[in-house]
Amino acid sequence: MLSYLRPAFLMLIIMTLLTGLAYPLAITGIGQLAFSNQANGSAIALNNKVVGSELIGQAWSSDKYFWGRPSAAGKGYDAAASSGSNLGPTSKALMERIMADVKKLNPSNGANPLPADAVTASASGLDPHISPAFALLQIARIAKSRGIAEPQLSALVATHIENPVLGIFGEPRINVLLLNLALDGLTSPNG
Repeated sequence: MLSYLRPAFLMLIIMTLLTGLAYPLAITGIGQLAFSNQANGSAIALNNKVVGSELIGQAWSSDKYFWGRPSAAGKGYDAAASSGSNLGPTSKALMERIMADVKKLNPSNGANPLPADAVTASASGLDPHISPAFALLQIARIAKSRGIAEPQLSALVATHIENPVLGIFGEPRINVLLLNLALDGLTSPNG
């Protein structure tokens, strides 16, 4: 009986060390060497202080900044509560939230169509990107709030458009944090 248990126990120990310790350490080491920024969360630092991540959206509410898409993660962009809202298309709560967003973004009672990402949350609730159409929709509000010419803001938006990966995967998008940091580079946040 012991002759059957010894090889099984030895194999358990060897496989545990290989797959539970050696492999994760090797992959972590390769990630740190080859992709250090991504392995450490794609943090963005300003004046040696981390202000956010390229991978996680943030709540922006000031009229002086571009706003991200709505978030269903916790109380808004809560990475610890990442998930969709799980509300379906017939949900009254979802429709009320969408209508409130439409009214906030388009006070002319919906006369102008809004991009879908302006009023819908992403599956994770943490999407850091918006469509170029949603960014362009916000230019008049930001120009008025900051006293910047609209063409200057349009040019800033155009320089921050990320194209689809390999030209075919995904849609054109803009990282809101990077755009807002560039916006602060044009003027101070206080005007």
